[in-house]
Amino acid sequence: MNIPVLYAGNRKIFCGVLLSVLSMLKYHKDPLTIYLYTMDLSEVDPRFEPFGEDQRDYLEKLCKEVNPGSAVHLVDVKSFYEKTLFHAPNQDNQYTPYSFLRLYADRVEGMPDKLVYLDTDTMLCGDVEELYKIELGKAEFAGVRDRYGCHFFGVNYINSGVLLLNLPRIRATRVFERALEACGKKKIFLPDQTTINRLCKKKKILPRRFNDQKEVREDTVVRHFSMTILWFPRFPKIFTTRNIKPWQFEKVHEILQESTFDDIFALYQSKSEEIPF
Repeated sequence: MNIPVLYAGNRKIFCGVLLSVLSMLKYHKDPLTIYLYTMDLSEVDPRFEPFGEDQRDYLEKLCKEVNPGSAVHLVDVKSFYEKTLFHAPNQDNQYTPYSFLRLYADRVEGMPDKLVYLDTDTMLCGDVEELYKIELGKAEFAGVRDRYGCHFFGVNYINSGVLLLNLPRIRATRVFERALEACGKKKIFLPDQTTINRLCKKKKILPRRFNDQKEVREDTVVRHFSMTILWFPRFPKIFTTRNIKPWQFEKVHEILQESTFDDIFALYQSKSEEIPF
Protein backbone atom coordinates (compact mmCIF):
# COMPACT_ATOMS: atom_id res chain seq x y z
CA MET A 1 0.00 0.00 0.00
CA ASN A 2 1.30 3.43 -0.99
CA ILE A 3 1.15 5.68 2.08
CA PRO A 4 1.04 9.49 1.60
CA VAL A 5 2.86 11.38 4.36
CA LEU A 6 3.13 15.12 4.89
CA TYR A 7 5.91 17.03 6.65
CA ALA A 8 6.28 20.82 6.91
CA GLY A 9 9.34 22.90 7.64
CA ASN A 10 12.46 24.63 6.40
CA ARG A 11 15.96 23.68 5.33
CA LYS A 12 17.36 23.79 8.86
CA ILE A 13 14.95 21.09 10.08
CA PHE A 14 15.73 18.61 7.29
CA CYS A 15 17.67 16.55 9.86
CA GLY A 16 14.37 15.83 11.64
CA VAL A 17 12.54 14.87 8.46
CA LEU A 18 15.40 12.59 7.44
CA LEU A 19 15.51 10.80 10.80
CA SER A 20 11.74 10.36 10.77
CA VAL A 21 11.75 8.97 7.22
CA LEU A 22 14.68 6.63 7.94
CA SER A 23 12.73 5.20 10.87
CA MET A 24 9.65 4.87 8.65
CA LEU A 25 11.59 3.00 5.98
CA LYS A 26 12.69 0.47 8.58
CA TYR A 27 9.13 -0.79 8.94
CA HIS A 28 7.33 0.14 5.72
CA LYS A 29 8.63 -1.53 2.57
CA ASP A 30 5.77 -0.58 0.24
CA PRO A 31 5.81 2.74 -1.64
CA LEU A 32 5.70 6.07 0.18
CA THR A 33 4.59 9.39 -1.27
CA ILE A 34 6.11 12.12 0.84
CA TYR A 35 5.08 15.77 0.61
CA LEU A 36 7.41 18.48 1.94
CA TYR A 37 5.52 21.74 2.51
CA THR A 38 7.88 24.68 2.74
CA MET A 39 8.36 28.39 2.02
CA ASP A 40 11.10 30.99 1.92
CA LEU A 41 10.75 33.42 4.83
CA SER A 42 14.36 34.55 4.94
CA GLU A 43 13.17 38.15 4.79
CA VAL A 44 11.59 37.56 8.21
CA ASP A 45 14.44 35.48 9.65
CA PRO A 46 17.62 34.45 7.78
CA ARG A 47 17.25 30.94 9.25
CA PHE A 48 13.92 30.45 7.45
CA GLU A 49 15.20 29.11 4.15
CA PRO A 50 12.97 26.58 2.37
CA PHE A 51 13.66 22.91 1.84
CA GLY A 52 15.78 22.62 -1.29
CA GLU A 53 15.53 20.48 -4.40
CA ASP A 54 18.79 18.84 -3.33
CA GLN A 55 17.12 17.71 -0.11
CA ARG A 56 14.08 16.44 -2.00
CA ASP A 57 16.34 14.49 -4.36
CA TYR A 58 18.31 12.97 -1.49
CA LEU A 59 15.19 11.89 0.40
CA GLU A 60 13.61 10.40 -2.72
CA LYS A 61 16.80 8.46 -3.48
CA LEU A 62 16.70 6.86 -0.01
CA CYS A 63 13.01 6.02 -0.36
CA LYS A 64 13.47 4.49 -3.81
CA GLU A 65 16.28 2.28 -2.50
CA VAL A 66 13.63 0.59 -0.35
CA ASN A 67 10.85 0.73 -2.95
CA PRO A 68 11.23 2.18 -6.48
CA GLY A 69 7.58 3.22 -6.43
CA SER A 70 8.20 5.88 -3.79
CA ALA A 71 8.25 9.61 -4.54
CA VAL A 72 8.99 12.86 -2.70
CA HIS A 73 7.29 16.13 -3.67
CA LEU A 74 8.46 19.61 -2.72
CA VAL A 75 5.52 22.01 -2.33
CA ASP A 76 5.96 25.77 -1.95
CA VAL A 77 2.98 27.10 0.00
CA LYS A 78 4.21 30.65 0.56
CA SER A 79 1.45 32.14 -1.59
CA PHE A 80 -1.16 30.70 0.78
CA TYR A 81 0.74 31.95 3.81
CA GLU A 82 1.07 35.47 2.40
CA LYS A 83 -2.68 35.67 1.83
CA THR A 84 -3.63 34.47 5.30
CA LEU A 85 -1.00 34.93 8.00
CA PHE A 86 1.95 37.00 6.77
CA HIS A 87 0.93 40.04 8.84
CA ALA A 88 -1.09 38.12 11.44
CA PRO A 89 -0.50 38.44 15.21
CA ASN A 90 0.31 34.72 15.46
CA GLN A 91 3.21 34.79 13.00
CA ASP A 92 5.45 35.35 16.02
CA ASN A 93 4.66 32.62 18.57
CA GLN A 94 6.46 29.91 20.53
CA TYR A 95 6.89 27.89 17.32
CA THR A 96 8.04 28.88 13.85
CA PRO A 97 5.56 29.97 11.14
CA TYR A 98 6.10 26.56 9.53
CA SER A 99 3.80 24.99 12.12
CA PHE A 100 0.88 26.50 10.20
CA LEU A 101 1.73 24.92 6.86
CA ARG A 102 -0.20 21.70 7.50
CA LEU A 103 -3.35 23.84 7.51
CA TYR A 104 -2.95 24.44 3.76
CA ALA A 105 -3.28 20.75 2.86
CA ASP A 106 -6.88 21.31 1.74
CA ARG A 107 -5.77 24.03 -0.72
CA VAL A 108 -2.86 22.32 -2.45
CA GLU A 109 -3.91 20.73 -5.73
CA GLY A 110 -3.34 17.03 -6.24
CA MET A 111 -3.24 16.02 -2.59
CA PRO A 112 -4.76 12.60 -1.78
CA ASP A 113 -8.07 12.53 0.07
CA LYS A 114 -6.48 10.84 3.07
CA LEU A 115 -2.95 11.31 4.37
CA VAL A 116 -0.74 11.15 7.42
CA TYR A 117 0.76 14.34 8.84
CA LEU A 118 3.87 14.05 11.02
CA ASP A 119 5.87 16.67 12.89
CA THR A 120 9.60 16.69 12.19
CA ASP A 121 10.34 15.45 15.73
CA THR A 122 8.55 12.12 15.33
CA MET A 123 10.13 8.68 14.99
CA LEU A 124 8.47 5.48 13.85
CA CYS A 125 8.51 2.35 16.01
CA GLY A 126 6.17 0.43 13.74
CA ASP A 127 4.59 0.48 10.30
CA VAL A 128 2.95 3.81 9.42
CA GLU A 129 0.37 1.75 7.52
CA GLU A 130 -1.23 0.88 10.88
CA LEU A 131 -2.09 4.55 11.30
CA TYR A 132 -3.09 5.15 7.69
CA LYS A 133 -5.53 2.21 7.56
CA ILE A 134 -7.69 3.59 10.39
CA GLU A 135 -11.18 4.41 9.13
CA LEU A 136 -12.13 8.05 9.53
CA GLY A 137 -15.78 7.99 8.51
CA LYS A 138 -17.07 11.57 8.79
CA ALA A 139 -14.27 12.71 11.09
CA GLU A 140 -12.20 15.59 9.75
CA PHE A 141 -9.07 14.17 11.31
CA ALA A 142 -7.85 11.68 13.87
CA GLY A 143 -5.22 12.14 16.54
CA VAL A 144 -4.11 11.33 20.07
CA ARG A 145 -4.99 13.37 23.14
CA ASP A 146 -2.32 15.88 24.05
CA ARG A 147 -0.39 14.74 27.11
CA TYR A 148 -0.94 18.04 28.91
CA GLY A 149 -3.58 19.88 26.92
CA CYS A 150 -6.28 17.29 27.62
CA HIS A 151 -6.11 18.30 31.31
CA PHE A 152 -6.35 22.05 30.66
CA PHE A 153 -8.28 22.54 27.42
CA GLY A 154 -10.72 19.61 27.39
CA VAL A 155 -10.43 15.86 27.61
CA ASN A 156 -10.44 15.43 23.82
CA TYR A 157 -7.86 18.13 23.07
CA ILE A 158 -5.67 16.52 20.39
CA ASN A 159 -1.94 16.90 19.89
CA SER A 160 -1.51 18.02 16.29
CA GLY A 161 1.97 16.56 15.83
CA VAL A 162 0.54 13.33 14.42
CA LEU A 163 -2.68 13.55 12.42
CA LEU A 164 -4.61 11.39 10.01
CA LEU A 165 -6.34 13.86 7.69
CA ASN A 166 -9.64 13.49 5.84
CA LEU A 167 -9.31 16.29 3.29
CA PRO A 168 -12.81 16.03 1.71
CA ARG A 169 -14.38 16.51 5.15
CA ILE A 170 -11.90 19.27 6.04
CA ARG A 171 -12.94 21.11 2.88
CA ALA A 172 -16.63 20.51 3.52
CA THR A 173 -16.56 21.89 7.07
CA ARG A 174 -13.87 24.49 6.29
CA VAL A 175 -12.15 23.65 9.59
CA PHE A 176 -8.65 24.51 8.35
CA GLU A 177 -9.89 27.61 6.56
CA ARG A 178 -11.72 28.82 9.66
CA ALA A 179 -8.72 27.99 11.86
CA LEU A 180 -6.50 30.19 9.70
CA GLU A 181 -9.06 32.98 9.83
CA ALA A 182 -9.07 32.78 13.64
CA CYS A 183 -5.25 32.78 13.76
CA GLY A 184 -5.26 35.89 11.60
CA LYS A 185 -7.36 37.91 14.02
CA LYS A 186 -5.87 37.65 17.51
CA LYS A 187 -3.07 36.08 19.51
CA ILE A 188 -3.83 32.47 20.51
CA PHE A 189 -1.84 30.05 22.65
CA LEU A 190 -0.61 27.17 20.46
CA PRO A 191 -2.60 28.78 17.63
CA ASP A 192 -2.69 26.08 14.94
CA GLN A 193 -3.35 23.24 17.39
CA THR A 194 -5.84 25.11 19.55
CA THR A 195 -7.94 26.41 16.67
CA ILE A 196 -8.40 23.09 14.89
CA ASN A 197 -9.36 21.49 18.20
CA ARG A 198 -11.83 24.27 18.93
CA LEU A 199 -13.40 24.43 15.47
CA CYS A 200 -13.46 20.76 14.52
CA LYS A 201 -16.98 19.37 14.18
CA LYS A 202 -15.96 15.71 14.48
CA LYS A 203 -12.58 14.21 15.32
CA LYS A 204 -11.52 10.67 16.04
CA ILE A 205 -9.51 9.97 19.19
CA LEU A 206 -6.73 7.43 18.69
CA PRO A 207 -4.83 5.31 21.24
CA ARG A 208 -1.65 6.93 22.51
CA ARG A 209 0.45 4.32 20.67
CA PHE A 210 0.02 6.45 17.56
CA ASN A 211 1.54 9.54 19.20
CA ASP A 212 3.38 8.57 22.36
CA GLN A 213 4.59 11.86 23.80
CA LYS A 214 6.37 10.39 26.83
CA GLU A 215 8.30 7.23 25.99
CA VAL A 216 8.47 4.20 23.74
CA ARG A 217 6.20 1.42 24.94
CA GLU A 218 5.77 -2.12 23.68
CA ASP A 219 3.00 -1.17 21.23
CA THR A 220 4.17 2.34 20.24
CA VAL A 221 3.89 3.13 16.53
CA VAL A 222 4.94 6.80 16.63
CA ARG A 223 7.20 8.33 19.27
CA HIS A 224 6.79 12.10 19.39
CA PHE A 225 9.62 14.02 21.04
CA SER A 226 7.38 16.86 22.16
CA MET A 227 7.98 19.30 24.98
CA THR A 228 7.93 17.87 28.51
CA ILE A 229 6.87 19.74 31.66
CA LEU A 230 9.00 19.06 34.73
CA TRP A 231 7.32 19.76 38.06
CA PHE A 232 9.13 20.38 41.34
CA PRO A 233 7.51 18.10 43.99
CA ARG A 234 8.33 20.38 46.91
CA PHE A 235 6.94 23.38 45.04
CA PRO A 236 4.02 22.02 42.98
CA LYS A 237 3.24 25.39 41.42
CA ILE A 238 6.75 25.72 40.01
CA PHE A 239 7.75 23.97 36.79
CA THR A 240 10.17 24.12 33.91
CA THR A 241 10.12 22.66 30.42
CA ARG A 242 12.40 20.28 28.55
CA ASN A 243 12.43 19.97 24.78
CA ILE A 244 14.80 17.24 23.58
CA LYS A 245 14.66 16.36 19.89
CA PRO A 246 15.67 13.13 18.08
CA TRP A 247 18.72 14.73 16.46
CA GLN A 248 20.14 15.55 19.90
CA PHE A 249 21.57 12.05 20.13
CA GLU A 250 23.52 12.45 23.35
CA LYS A 251 20.59 14.01 25.22
CA VAL A 252 18.24 11.29 23.99
CA HIS A 253 20.62 8.72 25.52
CA GLU A 254 21.78 10.48 28.64
CA ILE A 255 18.70 12.42 29.72
CA LEU A 256 15.78 10.50 28.20
CA GLN A 257 17.68 7.20 28.45
CA GLU A 258 16.15 5.96 25.20
CA SER A 259 18.03 3.52 22.99
CA THR A 260 15.18 2.43 20.71
CA PHE A 261 16.50 4.39 17.74
CA ASP A 262 20.21 3.69 18.07
CA ASP A 263 20.28 1.84 14.74
CA ILE A 264 18.61 4.80 12.99
CA PHE A 265 20.97 7.27 14.66
CA ALA A 266 23.95 5.17 13.55
CA LEU A 267 22.62 5.00 9.98
CA TYR A 268 22.09 8.75 9.95
CA GLN A 269 25.60 9.42 11.25
CA SER A 270 27.10 7.08 8.66
CA LYS A 271 25.54 9.27 5.96
CA SER A 272 26.43 12.60 7.57
CA GLU A 273 28.97 13.62 4.93
CA GLU A 274 26.50 13.18 2.06
CA ILE A 275 23.38 14.74 3.66
CA PRO A 276 22.48 18.12 2.08
CA PHE A 277 22.02 20.44 5.06
